[in-house]
Amino acid sequence: MSREEYIRFQFSKELLEEVINLIESGDDAALHVYFNEIHHADIAEVLGELSLDQATYIIKLLDSDTTAEVLMELDDDDREKILENFSAQEIAEEIAELDTDDAADIIAELSLERQRNVISKIEDPEHKADIQELLNYDEDSAGSLMAKELVKVNENWTVTRCVKEMRSQAEFVTRVHSIYVVDDAEKLIGRLSLKDLLVAKAKDEIKSIFIPKVDFVEVSDSIEEVSRLMQKYDLEAIPVVDNEKRLLGRITIDDIVDVIKEEAEKDYQLAAGITQEVEADDSILELVKARLPWLILGLFGGLASVIILQDFEEVMLLPNIKSLFFFTPLVAAMAGNVGVQSSAIIVQGLANDVVKGSLVNRLLKEVGLSLINGFALGTLVIIFGAILDFEFLFSLTVAVSMVCVIIVAALIGTFVPILLHRRGIDPAIATGPFITTSNDIFGIFLFFMIAKLILNF
Repeated sequence: MSREEYIRFQFSKELLEEVINLIESGDDAALHVYFNEIHHADIAEVLGELSLDQATYIIKLLDSDTTAEVLMELDDDDREKILENFSAQEIAEEIAELDTDDAADIIAELSLERQRNVISKIEDPEHKADIQELLNYDEDSAGSLMAKELVKVNENWTVTRCVKEMRSQAEFVTRVHSIYVVDDAEKLIGRLSLKDLLVAKAKDEIKSIFIPKVDFVEVSDSIEEVSRLMQKYDLEAIPVVDNEKRLLGRITIDDIVDVIKEEAEKDYQLAAGITQEVEADDSILELVKARLPWLILGLFGGLASVIILQDFEEVMLLPNIKSLFFFTPLVAAMAGNVGVQSSAIIVQGLANDVVKGSLVNRLLKEVGLSLINGFALGTLVIIFGAILDFEFLFSLTVAVSMVCVIIVAALIGTFVPILLHRRGIDPAIATGPFITTSNDIFGIFLFFMIAKLILNF
């Protein structure tokens, strides 16, 4: 089937009903034909809509090559449930078809007892040893993300031997992104251009044609650092070395894309005030645990605002000034909006490693920006007040308060994420309820303090 036909695959209710009917009728031949004609990612999409028993039935029906790929495309929770219906032997047979990094990912999701049972059933001793090695790395390190499968050549080989060895190694590599060059101590010393290899003479040694410059990461480097390097240099794969620069494995772009996606989802939830990774179909208890802490923060922030307003309750008794209370939602909303805007830009910049230089300069830049935005918005407020026949001094109070609130909100939205980042805390936690709540409190307080100074009540 062509790539174009894969792209045209569309999931539908009719398609799902057809698959269910084939399962219920036991028409394995028709199921084989159908699933052999669609991409493994599309198969995973179909299985995600089936019951657990139906999905398990399809998984066990397909050949191991396809099943292994489908398992990797499934949602983590769906894969975990399906594998519960598999024996240790069946899981071992499936992961035997996977690259070591994918196999390690699947095994890591199992309980420790099942991990031991599955590993003991893996027949290939080298594959088993590689998986066990990957399982020992910290889950946030480059080592946990790398695959052991790669193509490497020795600097002392001739072109003829190099081609022979590459053919042998490539048999076990799904996709060859780069050819790495090592010395006799297995230390990474460069990479080999396929073009240079093709035009070289058969008796030339690799040391005379390889490229010594090669980007790499150490096995203990963080996943964020790996992601940053691969994005910065547009790499499809990057080699992983130990602290003595011995070549251990490689990380490919598809794994980094998954990491970026997971981080983006995590940051989005943090920005929305959700303290842990959850999905829409998680249990009520899990959703409550994820959402309630920030809602409690919002509650305390709201109570703090009430206390501040109570301190200015005498304003309610002044006929020409009590209208100030009608503007408190406006001021609080502007503070929250500006704070979230500033923090979102800083969080994004920190994630992309483009926030550099002096913190003071960054804050001064935000002050300048806030003055421009505040002046524009304040002018609109004064114009609005003139249209509604408010006293000029009253409109000026609201306008000046808004400028001050916007400046403070921008400073908070800029300073807090940078401070959290420097202390090793995910800066995404600064957006959403945290910034909104803190700026609401400061906004209301500043509003009434400035109003008290200008209107002299």
